[in-house]
Amino acid sequence: MTTVKVFQVTGEIVKPNFQTRFRTEIRAVKPEDAIEQIYKDIGSRHRAKRFQIKIEEVKEISSEEIESPLIKKLTLGEEERAQ
Repeated sequence: MTTVKVFQVTGEIVKPNFQTRFRTEIRAVKPEDAIEQIYKDIGSRHRAKRFQIKIEEVKEISSEEIESPLIKKLTLGEEERAQ
């Protein structure tokens, strides 16, 4: 059985008229899957090509470190409702 982990990915988008840093949380099985998902999400939202997205760090985070309410709810499931 594979377990889904939560990864925090940081990096920046560098386009000719647009440059910004990002930090996002993503659920994936492996860090490589998280990177692929980031390329797809940011590419579609900001019309950025893969070479314009510079990923600086991918790290696995614990359930206590999750900031995104949606990711937290998906990860913790029914435990959050019980509180």
